[in-house]
Amino acid sequence: MIPVFLGITLVTFFIIHLAPGSPSDLLAEAGPRVSYEARARLEKLYGLDQPIHIQYLRWLKRFVVLDFGRSFRDERPVIDKILERLPATILLEGLSLLFIFLIAIPIGVLSAAKQYSAFDKSTTLLVFIGFSVPSFWLALMLMDVFGVRFNILPISGIRDIGSEYLPFWGRMLDTLKHLVLPVFVSAFTGLASVSRYTRAAMLEAIRQDYIRTARAKGLDENTVIYRHALRNAMLPVVTLIGFSIPGLIGGSFIIETIFAWPGMGRLGFNAIMARDYPVIMGVGVISAFLTLAGNLVADILYAVVDPRIRYR
Repeated sequence: MIPVFLGITLVTFFIIHLAPGSPSDLLAEAGPRVSYEARARLEKLYGLDQPIHIQYLRWLKRFVVLDFGRSFRDERPVIDKILERLPATILLEGLSLLFIFLIAIPIGVLSAAKQYSAFDKSTTLLVFIGFSVPSFWLALMLMDVFGVRFNILPISGIRDIGSEYLPFWGRMLDTLKHLVLPVFVSAFTGLASVSRYTRAAMLEAIRQDYIRTARAKGLDENTVIYRHALRNAMLPVVTLIGFSIPGLIGGSFIIETIFAWPGMGRLGFNAIMARDYPVIMGVGVISAFLTLAGNLVADILYAVVDPRIRYR
């Protein structure tokens, strides 16, 4: 994991510095009369006048002691900005993942157990809709219907202005209302893929010889499906669980930006627009860590789901 992690940070660092634009360019756009000398002083202040490999080594030296540097925009420590936004992202994406797996796995199992039934066909139709509908379009449509036309749900932020003066349960209800639309949009598209993977894995497991043997022994269908077939069909789903962990950050860029959710995704998007290199690297490092940690969790869960798998 360590060399892969370092490779990801190296590629990310070089890409963001080779992309067109720089913090000094944005300063010049904001103030057309900014002199070349002022831009040069700014680049020297940020260390952008150094060769790119020197900049990376300086960043890596700070990162080893968990110093992400300071934001170019407000001079605040990057780690403080990330820790400030991280709980909101974990709340949003954690609930989305919870709903995805709690709903998608039973749907996939039932679709496989009742193949070609009305339930299977209707869920297949819904899944194709989930695959086809862009998340940003669905978010805008729901905002228009439930937020603008009927004014049922809030369409931005994590809480209303003045909600801090509400009692505890009032603040909880206010936050839950703000979560409804972004959680639904985030979970809707993910639910489609997980349910299809589960259905395909279950169909493959149901056709195995040991399932026919279990049925021939007189076991009831629920025992055959949920005790014998499901556990063996969970290996592909476990892989999805591992790859879903990075979605806590990466998948939230669009959703958090549309719903003005104060999380890591929106922080990263604003940093990209502002060429705030330290913040971009901070968000990228956490995404890389979650990606590698997700793969590690998936590998460990393989042995939990399938006792035949052992790591030595």
